[in-house]
Amino acid sequence: MSSRIEQIIEEIEEYVESCKYQPLSTTKIVVNKEELEELLRELRMKTPDEIKRYQKIISNKDAILADAQAKADAVIAETKTQVQDMVKESEVMQQAYAQANEIVNSANQQAQAIIDSATADANNLRLSAISYTDEMMANLEQLIHGTMENANARYNELAQTYNAFAQSLQSAADVVSENRSELAPQLNNPIPKQTEEEPEENLDMDDLDDELEEDDE
Repeated sequence: MSSRIEQIIEEIEEYVESCKYQPLSTTKIVVNKEELEELLRELRMKTPDEIKRYQKIISNKDAILADAQAKADAVIAETKTQVQDMVKESEVMQQAYAQANEIVNSANQQAQAIIDSATADANNLRLSAISYTDEMMANLEQLIHGTMENANARYNELAQTYNAFAQSLQSAADVVSENRSELAPQLNNPIPKQTEEEPEENLDMDDLDDELEEDDE
């Protein structure tokens, strides 16, 4: 049964796979910041619980060893009881002691075997839990680095677009400023108005009549 952290990591991977590529790019994608932050927030909330669960599994090693020791002590106690009964009932004390020693040695071997087996099982369980936790953290670290790289790439792309737009606006402002500079002299020096020219001399009516008579002749 997979843990909630594994499910969240799979959801993040599926979300990243479903994101659309940026225009003219086959490596950069467009992500929804709120959705990704929500998944990461839930991952941060679940991680301590998962770690506590694996710590609890590791702590069970002591319980396993204690149980094994209790079983071994029970075997030894039962053996001692049997030995005492055999010594009491046996007519040959030496034979009873020899048999008792064999039983005690066998019991000690069984107890040691139980302890060794329990210790090996506990160590294997501990190593498995640590290995799984490390693998999970490595996947999480890789995912976070990938998300940061995508965010930095997006930020750099937006910065380039803004710089190009700012340069375009500055060029337009320079043209407008230059045009205003060319108009400024005309505003300060208006064109003078033209006045009507007066006739060089006034014609006398008598002279005009004389000219008309000459034309008739």
